[in-house]
Amino acid sequence: MAQILSKTSVFSPCHHHHRRCCVSAFPNNDYGHHRSAAPASARGFPSLKLKHRNLRSLSSSSSNSDFHGGRIVLQEIGSMPKRRNAQASCTLMGLAIGKAQKWWEKGLQPNMREVTGAQDLVDSLLNAGDKLVVVDFFSPGCGGCRALHPKICQLAEMNPDVEFLQVNYEEHKSMCYSLNVHVLPFFRFYRGAHGRLCSFSCTNATIKKFKDALAKHTPDRCSLEPTKGLEEKELLALSANKDFSFNYSPKPVPTPAQEEIAVEATSAAAPSNAELPPPLPLPLSLPLPSTSLKGFHDSEVKEKTVAMI
Repeated sequence: MAQILSKTSVFSPCHHHHRRCCVSAFPNNDYGHHRSAAPASARGFPSLKLKHRNLRSLSSSSSNSDFHGGRIVLQEIGSMPKRRNAQASCTLMGLAIGKAQKWWEKGLQPNMREVTGAQDLVDSLLNAGDKLVVVDFFSPGCGGCRALHPKICQLAEMNPDVEFLQVNYEEHKSMCYSLNVHVLPFFRFYRGAHGRLCSFSCTNATIKKFKDALAKHTPDRCSLEPTKGLEEKELLALSANKDFSFNYSPKPVPTPAQEEIAVEATSAAAPSNAELPPPLPLPLSLPLPSTSLKGFHDSEVKEKTVAMI
C-alpha cells in the first residue's frame, strides 16, 4: 500500500473550479461491494488525465504490491457542502423576498383595510351606517400615493371613528373605470343617507385639502333615512361591467299612470266637504248711529263713538 500511495504523484493536479481532490486506494475485498465500477466522470467527479510515462510505472509497481485489482476512488473535497450552502442561501433569499412588506401595507391602523372587489365596496358602504367612510384609490407604482400614505395612516390613527377603505387601482382597474376614477391619488367621502359628500385628488403638498374635508364631515350626524352608499348611476355602471360579477336591480321609476293612481288614492283618502264641520259665524259689526250725531263737531263725534263702543 505504501508503494501505491507513493505513486499518487502520477496524477496531474485537479484545477476544476480551484478545488482540491482526494485520491485514495481501496482493495476489491473491502470497498468493491460499496462502490460501483462506473467511471469517475459518470459519478459527477472531475476527470483526471494520467501521463503515459507515469502510467507504466504505476502498473509495474502495483504488480509487486499486495493489492491485486485494486481500485482508485476519486472524491472532490468541499464540492457538496458548497452546493448545499448555495441552495440554502437561495432558499433563504426567496423567503426574505416573499416576506418583504409592501409600502401600502405599512403603518395600517385597525380602521383601515383594502377592498377586495366591487361587492365588498358596496357592502362596506351600506353597512357603515352613519359612520364617515373615506375611500382611498391608489396604485403601487404611484409615487404620490406612496409619499402620501404615511400621513393618511397618521390621520386614520387620529380619527378612529372614521373608516378608511383602500382600492388598489392595479387590481381593480375595471371597477375604477366604472366609478370614473382617472387620477391618483383620489379620495371620496361617504356618509349615511347623504351618500357621497365630496371627491377630490390631493398630493403630499396639498394634504390640507384632505384635512379640511375630514374636519368638515367628521362630526357625528344622525340620519333617519337608510344608508345610500354609491350613486345609482355608479351601481348601474358596475352591474353593466362584464369584467366582474356584480348584480344590482335598479329601483323602479314610477310611470305617469302610476303617478295618477297615487294622486287618486291620496284624494280618496282625504275627507269630503260634507264631512267637514260648518264654519264658525263671523262677529257682526255695530252700526254707527249717524242720525244722533248731527250738529256735533268732529272731535265730539269721535268721543261719542268711543263712548258707545
